[in-house]
Formats: sequence, C-alpha cells, structure tokens
Amino acid sequence: MDGALDEVYERLRSTGPEFDGWLSNHGPMAADALLRIDPSADVHRWVDGYVGRLEQAPGERWPVTGDDWHEALGDAGRLGDWLAFFDRELAGAPWPDVLARWWPRLVPGSIASATHCLIRTGHAVRALREVETAPRRAELAAALGYWAARWQPMPGSAPLSGAVPPVGIVPRSAIAPPVGAVPPVGGRPPGEALDGVPVLGAAGDLRARLDRLGLHPGWRPALRAAADVPVAEVPAALTRLVDAAVVRYGRWAPGSPVMLVHAATAPRAAALVLPALPPELWPLTHQAAWTAAAAIAALYRPAAALPDPARGGSAEEVVAAAVRSGDEHALKFAEVALESASRGVPTAAGAALRAAALIN
Repeated sequence: MDGALDEVYERLRSTGPEFDGWLSNHGPMAADALLRIDPSADVHRWVDGYVGRLEQAPGERWPVTGDDWHEALGDAGRLGDWLAFFDRELAGAPWPDVLARWWPRLVPGSIASATHCLIRTGHAVRALREVETAPRRAELAAALGYWAARWQPMPGSAPLSGAVPPVGIVPRSAIAPPVGAVPPVGGRPPGEALDGVPVLGAAGDLRARLDRLGLHPGWRPALRAAADVPVAEVPAALTRLVDAAVVRYGRWAPGSPVMLVHAATAPRAAALVLPALPPELWPLTHQAAWTAAAAIAALYRPAAALPDPARGGSAEEVVAAAVRSGDEHALKFAEVALESASRGVPTAAGAALRAAALIN
C-alpha cells in the first residue's frame, strides 16, 4: 500500500486543493481511504476517473513570510502563496516541528471549507507517521497551505491577533472563546451532546449557514459540551465523538447525505493527528473537533430523524458498497464507520451502507 499511496500523491501533486469554485479536491484523501479498506483495489483506476475534474494548483504571487502571515491567514486569494510557503517550511524543518508550530494557529479554523482542510491534514499526517517520504511531505504541505488560505473561525470567535507569537506554540489563552459563551461546565456524552445541537433549518451555502448558526440562541449552550478534557482522556474522548457521529449519520443522513459525513470524518481526522502533537495541544484539538462536528450537525441535520439502520452488515458488504459507489465521501465514511464497527458500535456498518446508497 505504501508505494501505491505515494504514487497517488505524485499523480495529484500538481492539482489544486479546489476545483470548480470551492469544491474540495478529495483525491488524496479518498485514495488513501480506498487503499485502507480494500488494499487490492485498483486505486489508479479510481484516480483516472477523478483527476479529470481537477484543476492545476495556483502559483505563488506574493510570498507569505514569518512576519506577515497574520494578514494572509484566511485569504483565499493567497492560496498559491500559502502552498509555496508550506513547501518551504517542510523543506527546512522536520514535519512534526512544522505541524506543532502551525497546529494551534490553524485548528481554531477547523470549520474551514466544511472541515476538508482538517480532514486532508489528518490523512497526510497519518501517512507520514507510518513512513516519511517526499510525496507525503508534499501532501502535508498542500493540506496545510489549503487550510491557511481557507482558514475560518466559527462565528463569534475572535481571530488570531498580531500578539500571537510568530513562532512556537500558541497558548490556549491566546485563542478567545466565542463571545458571550458560558465556560465549559462539564462534559456530556457526545451522542447526547450532538442530539442537543440546534436544528438550523436554514438554506444557503456554508458561510451563510454559519452566520445564522452564530446568532442562534441554542448554539452557545451547545458549545458547553466542549468541556475541558484532561490530556490523558482526549484520545478516548475523540473516539467516542467519532462513534456518536457515525451513529447519528445513520439517523440524520437524509438531511444532507454528503455534508453530514464530515461530522464523523472531521473529529476522526483530528484523532489521526493527535499522536504527532505535543500533549499540551490535545485539549485544544478536542475542543476544535467537537465544535466542527457540532456545527456540521447543526447546519445539516434534519428536523425528523430516520430509524437507526439495521444492525450488523459485514465489513465485506460495506467495502463492496463503497467501492461500487466510487464516491469520495462514501469511501472516506466507510473507513471511519468500519473502525466504529470494530469497536462494537452496532449500527455503524448500517450507517456506512446507508451512506453509500444515499450518496450514490
């Protein structure tokens, strides 16, 4: 698998993180998921069918520097500049050092591009944790550059200011909580907390929905579920959040079969990054993962839920359905749901089968 994944990264290296407007390039992520759920799959055939939709990566125009990165953060017009910046960063320092320096700057904007930046970063970091190669470092550079260009905080949260140190770890206190939010008051089970997010019921694109969510009276109380989790408990807390989101996908999928996938795949991506981060960044990571998952749930869950899908369903059935679909979201969700099923979540396989059917 290692060689095949590097080959995919090389094939997609010149493609941009987006195409046809704001659509995210899922090629590297979906190919990674496909190889993991079905190592015998013809991944290059899948790439052949996907790559024709993509566009060339933009070039650098005005270099981002260590002195002015604050001004460029979240400026989509600087996408090419950010891609080149992270190419240089990762050429000049070990990738874990670059990740640790930039993670606390980027992770408060985890909702960016509907969480795709976080998810792509998670896949790239996992690949690098397994074996470090030049194509994998380049993939991480693309993911981080995409994230920096599309960086977007939740409405009501304060952006990073010039007071944030340009190098080193940004302290959690430097990132302001949502204005007027009540401090965390103790965790609730993540499934119960997800059930408690408001049902927005709003039309419009992601940004318009986020603006409305920031004004919803039920949103601030929902954020209280992002309780301060002790460092040692963060990995288990992220796992519970992923499992809860997989279960709720099975109930909520008709609200938006594609978008609701990310309520599970975003916190799972954060969990993939966790082992590469300094432990002091783990609680911030959990907070960001919860906020992203809760926001996706609030933006797209339906007012009425379906019954839980049937329990059971074999791994082989899930893989076959996802591969038959060929859809990038179905492939990524199948990998996450199979992991939940392996942990004993009884409806996880059914949720993955429902995803493949509805998305297809």
